[in-house]
Amino acid sequence: MLDASRAFSSFAVDDTAAAERFYTRTLGLTVSPVAGMEEYGLLTLHLGEHDGVLIYPKADFVPATYTVLHFPVDDIEKAVDALAERGVEFLRYDAFDHDAKGITYGRPRNAWFRDPAGNVLGLVQEG
Repeated sequence: MLDASRAFSSFAVDDTAAAERFYTRTLGLTVSPVAGMEEYGLLTLHLGEHDGVLIYPKADFVPATYTVLHFPVDDIEKAVDALAERGVEFLRYDAFDHDAKGITYGRPRNAWFRDPAGNVLGLVQEG
């Protein structure tokens, strides 16, 4: 019934130019305008072989109160240190115990931060 091979996720931001700078310069990811949709400010966030995340502008934008995107990492301490050096501040939630860097204890280990629009992003180390 559904073509899962063409499915994609999306989330909104209030400023696609700021989002593009953050995702490319701070996170080191590839972002490109959606071909033929440049006038609407639509962006594709490329993630490996999967181009499944659409970033779109929304005039009455309100940041998501949940994690919109998780990034699996092999070494969460190293990833947190690298992002902190680039100015990323990590969140702490009352429901979890965090170390000094903002990384949760136990398995999986998690660390959360926000993009310029205020959307929550997460790092996760499962092993």
